[in-house]
Amino acid sequence: MRGEDPFDEGAPSILRQPKAVWATAGASVVAFMGIGLVDPILPSIAKGLEATPSQVSLLFTSYFLITAVAMLVTGFVSSRIGGRKTLLAGLTLVIVFAALSGTSGSVGELVGFRAGWGLGNALFVSTSLAVIVGAAAGGSAAAILLYESALGLGMACGPLLGAVLGDASWRYPFFGTAALMAVGFVCIAVFLKEQPTPARKTSLLDPIKALGHGGLASAAASAFFYNYAFFTVLAFTPFVLNMSPYRSGAVFFAWGVLLAVFSVLVAPRLQRRFGSLKVLGGSLLLLAADLVMLGYGNHTAAVVGTIVSGAFIGLNNTVFTELALGVSDAPRPVASAGYNFVRWFAAAAAPFFAPKIEEWTDIHIPFVVAAVAAVIGAGIVWVRRTSLSHQAEELRPVHATQDGVTVFAN
Repeated sequence: MRGEDPFDEGAPSILRQPKAVWATAGASVVAFMGIGLVDPILPSIAKGLEATPSQVSLLFTSYFLITAVAMLVTGFVSSRIGGRKTLLAGLTLVIVFAALSGTSGSVGELVGFRAGWGLGNALFVSTSLAVIVGAAAGGSAAAILLYESALGLGMACGPLLGAVLGDASWRYPFFGTAALMAVGFVCIAVFLKEQPTPARKTSLLDPIKALGHGGLASAAASAFFYNYAFFTVLAFTPFVLNMSPYRSGAVFFAWGVLLAVFSVLVAPRLQRRFGSLKVLGGSLLLLAADLVMLGYGNHTAAVVGTIVSGAFIGLNNTVFTELALGVSDAPRPVASAGYNFVRWFAAAAAPFFAPKIEEWTDIHIPFVVAAVAAVIGAGIVWVRRTSLSHQAEELRPVHATQDGVTVFAN
């Protein structure tokens, strides 16, 4: 599949969108901020709650484990009550559990509250992608880039917010997120109209059945190993850098900026020139090399390696999202749920295993394991390239000019 470039002169701009799309995208920014929010304050949380790095890393594990399982529920819920109500329900859960996280008296309580937060985030994030794709002007390519823009901006601003608020207390970032999500709730409630429910209700098993498609299963399997590498960087690196919240926040802000730039601006151009699978395979291998440098370099190399990894993660996020939504004939919400169900398990595993592997071996090996995971992800893309490229080429977004107007096929 060759990525379309919505920034071409003949294509509709991703900036010209309905208010409902902007409201959903804005709330998505805050939702993704919640993922990286705790990065710069992980050492502070460990100190404040007298917890070990492996215990604090469970904040990610509980969050993404619940998120993964909840992916089977999101389509079931949204197909019955509609996208708008599902978004509002998810936002409500995030607001409540983010606020409760700030009141935690022990690491166990905080891990539990993060699990509830993960449930809300699953309902919101999976549904927001479907809403943006369905309502955005410019076709699915523009919608995906808008969604990835929200992801990148949220990933960049989350650590920055965590650093600024967390410098006073590790509790404040959680209260800040709850307040921002409340603003997102109001925006969705005001600007997003009631979404019609699908004619066919989604069952709990539909996402699993969708994974019976070889192309989608291959994309999900490769994304599983990629996400292990991704979240080793996100959840384990703050302990390796061992910096103040401000400095750690600055590092991950730069990381998030690269993630956003490469996912939105660079990925479409590389896809158009080289094709999605070549871009994906090459980016995964470069991420593996970067992880090795991050693990075995000095402190400066670790900082540089962390920031540079954002570029490869941005490329991978965009291509994987496009593959997941376009590689099979399953409805987009169902395909997205099945794909996310698989890949978020790796996001839950990496924060747990990385510090454990360090305890069992040394500080270098978690990055070696993550690098191997990225290589395996690239290997799956290579071995399954025929199925992936054939299906993606058939179902990729295309545009043609009719009477001077560019028309996108979804």
